[in-house]
Formats: sequence, C-alpha cells, structure tokens
Amino acid sequence: MDADSLDQMVRTVRRFVDERLIPLEAKVADDDRVPPEIVEEMRALGLFGMSIPEEHGGLGLSMTEETQILLALGRTSPAFRSMIGTNNGIGSQGIVMDGTDEQKRRYLPRLASGEIIGSFALTEPGSGSDAASIRTTARRDGDHYVIDGTKRYITNAPQAGVFTLFARTDPDARPADGISAFLLEPGTPGLSLGPVDRKMGQRGAHTCDVILEGCRVPASALLGGREGVGFKTAMRVLDRGRIHISAVCVALAERLIDDALAYAMQREQFGQPIAEFQLVQAMLADSRTEAYAARCMVEETARRRDTGADVRTEASCCKLYCTEMVGRVADRAVQIHGGAGYMAEYGVERFYRDVRLFRIYEGTSQIQQLVIARNMIRAAR
Repeated sequence: MDADSLDQMVRTVRRFVDERLIPLEAKVADDDRVPPEIVEEMRALGLFGMSIPEEHGGLGLSMTEETQILLALGRTSPAFRSMIGTNNGIGSQGIVMDGTDEQKRRYLPRLASGEIIGSFALTEPGSGSDAASIRTTARRDGDHYVIDGTKRYITNAPQAGVFTLFARTDPDARPADGISAFLLEPGTPGLSLGPVDRKMGQRGAHTCDVILEGCRVPASALLGGREGVGFKTAMRVLDRGRIHISAVCVALAERLIDDALAYAMQREQFGQPIAEFQLVQAMLADSRTEAYAARCMVEETARRRDTGADVRTEASCCKLYCTEMVGRVADRAVQIHGGAGYMAEYGVERFYRDVRLFRIYEGTSQIQQLVIARNMIRAAR
C-alpha cells in the first residue's frame, strides 16, 4: 500500500474508533456482544482481511502496515479487535502459509470479507503452554480422519465458520512431530460446542470448548495435505500473532495514558489539579516512557519481519514486554483515578481487567522468557 493510502486508512480507522466504537464500549461490556451493524462496518472497511493476500480478496498488508492499523484500532475495547483478530492472524495465516490451493480458494476469500470468522483450536484441558502435549487424536480411516478430543478456551468458537484444529496423527512420533492441522467447519457431525465461557474481562469476545466425538472429516481437510507438520505451522502462526497482540497492547496503553492525563488535569485536590503533583507526574511519565519504548519495539520488529529477517526472538521480546507494560499502565491509570478508577462508570477498571489476558494467551509471559533465553543460548552455541 502506498504511503498516502495507508495514511488515509489509518485516519479512517481512528475516526471509526473515536466516533463508533468508543461510545459503544460500555454497551458491549453490558450486553457481552458486539452489535451486528458494527461487524458489518468492519467488513466494509476491509478489517477482516488486512493480512490476507490480495489474490485471495484481502488487503495484503505488510506487518508494518498492519501494525499501523492496529495502533489505531487497538485504542478501544479489545472485544472489537478480537472480532477481526483471528481472521488476520491465527485463524487465517496457517492457510496462507501452508494451505493447499483448494483450501486457499475455499476459505481465504470468505475470511478476508468477514463472511466467516476463523478460529484457532490448539489449547486443551491438559495442554496449554505445553502445546506439544495435546491429546486430541485424528485416526486415518480410508479417505477420512476420525477426530476425538476436547479443545478449551477457543476464541471466537461460538461464531466460527472454520476451525484450524490440531490433533495427533502419529502417537509413536516425538510429541511435536506427530501433530497435524485440520480445517473443520461448524455443523460437521461429531463436532459440538460447550457453553460460552464466563471470563474476568474482554466481554463481547467469546470463547468456549470445542468437543470432538468421532468427528469424521475428509482427508482433504488436512491442512496442506501433509501429516506431522501441524506443530510447526502453529509456531509460525503464533510468531506473527505475537507482534499483532503487542501492537494492540501499545494502543491500549496509549489510550489509558490519555484518559489518565485528562482526568489528572481536571481533578482537583488541595486546591489544584492532581496533575501538578509530582508523584502523579511520575506515574504519567513512567507510563509514557514504557509505552514509547514498546511502540518502538513493535514497529522495528514489524519492519525487520517485512525484510525477511528471522524475528522469532524479537517477537517474543515484544509479546513479553508489551503485555506486561500495558498491565502496569492500567494499574497506574486506576491509581491516578483513585476511587473513581474502581468504579465501572469511568471504564478504567474494565480495561484493567481486559488487559490481564494479554499476558496469558498466545504464549504466557513465562513461555516468552523461555523462548527468548533458549534462542539466545542456541545462537551463542
């Protein structure tokens, strides 16, 4: 995308956030639902297909360009971003990277337009951070596979039009080598959904169990037509997703800083705005410094990825730092608001709960630390 077109899209998305999404934040939280008309407007803006190649109906944005859009879109409740996030990340990129031509033709145009929502079904009741230990099985039976198991906390599962689902096809192989990925559609016999989860935050973004009991799918549902490469696909997809999530965290931090600053400038105590007190200024300054550092990390990592550089370590650095950073910023924002920060009407406590999830999904902070350290040791050797 040329610079002028990108700038225009960023400004359009920012105006959409300010005029349409921010006024609906409380309603989405109360109703636990993103209004259908907002979803339709997101489709019209092309937000469901930002990262999907143009030949498949998407915008084909680079990581740098996608990051700039997310820095505008992420300034509001995460539920809005979650609606389009899987289509641009873990819900589509496995198909983009490893799908057969037929799989790309079947799913990518519909994901890009927002006709269907993608979902990434990896986590299980006994397998979270240790993704290679999944127990869901896929047994070959003639021209079909029979899948049995349960997936847990699957984002967008209640609305999904296609699941990228991971199962063990070779029980005798090393844990990571025996995993394959499949593309499943809702309504497939043997596939059912559990009740929608009740969560600490991010209301409006839905998760639930995906249950497979003798779920019979054609062999053509095997992603890429190859067994045993599903774990590698998952890890490659998550690398891009970590940059995506990091950009959202930066945007939310910047929103929280703006709100905290505005409140501090109008709230008076001891005869003057609390923004004049140095201890409040320290919280504002620390938040601004950390958010700026995080923005620089994300933009540089996205740029390097676009050049073809291996940014696995840097992507984990971003995910670790940005998700922890936005948690600290949210905590300071509540503190600056004082008692008002604990009250629902100001919205700060909602963001405080919302951002807590970022340190857990798509690789916990502790997993990022392990990835970073192991990559450092491997490089040194």
